[in-house]
Amino acid sequence: MNRTALAIFAHPDDIEFVAAGTLLQLKANGWSLHYMNVANGCCGSTEWNAEETARIRLAEARQSAELLGATFHPPICDDLDVFYNRQNLRRIAAVVRLANPSIILTHARIDYMEDHMETCRLAVTAAFSRSVPNFQTEPATPIVGHDVAIYHAQPHGNRTPDGQIAMPAYFIDIDHVMPQKTAMLACHQSQQSWLQNTQKMNSYIQTMLDLGAEVARIGNLSCQFAEGWTKHLHLGFGPADFDPLRDALLR
Repeated sequence: MNRTALAIFAHPDDIEFVAAGTLLQLKANGWSLHYMNVANGCCGSTEWNAEETARIRLAEARQSAELLGATFHPPICDDLDVFYNRQNLRRIAAVVRLANPSIILTHARIDYMEDHMETCRLAVTAAFSRSVPNFQTEPATPIVGHDVAIYHAQPHGNRTPDGQIAMPAYFIDIDHVMPQKTAMLACHQSQQSWLQNTQKMNSYIQTMLDLGAEVARIGNLSCQFAEGWTKHLHLGFGPADFDPLRDALLR
């Protein structure tokens, strides 16, 4: 088993909101990390045009990945262009083969916006195609045969689009890595006014803290903050008992 984890999320700051604590825990346990935002964040501003916004958000994401100590993979499309199509799939599949992870972390299957759900679909199929020799990636990348397990994060707000609390299968205590997780999210400082103006998040960092605290409460945990995960069905990815996130952080 390769002790490598790959995070595939839609936008700059998505990893920091729901997955950075788990990634930091894996890093502390000797895992190598890869960090990918599928979209470039170009729509995430009411102040700058799309090109300038994408430039700013790329720099912020690179800074966050550097704090994490992860290999950075650049985005492949604009915001709201995250479609389940051949071009996007080929490019994400190339990243999966290149990283050759045992763990893939991605969005919930059902979330509050389509970019998140389409990223999830792309990540799952890209993982499935990792060992399929007749599926060509872009750029061309050799197939890999290792087992991989996919884990879905909590949906944004810890709720499904119909307002129901999402109950994860696994809870990861992230208390002692919260300073690093917070520092990673703080790299995305361009999002303060955007999230306030469009989604009524008075402080995006406080929102992250509140959501992490709610996950801990949902799990009735003794810790203050947690991240939640649900494992994808193993078929096509590895044996039923292959559960590297559980084995790395929950035993």
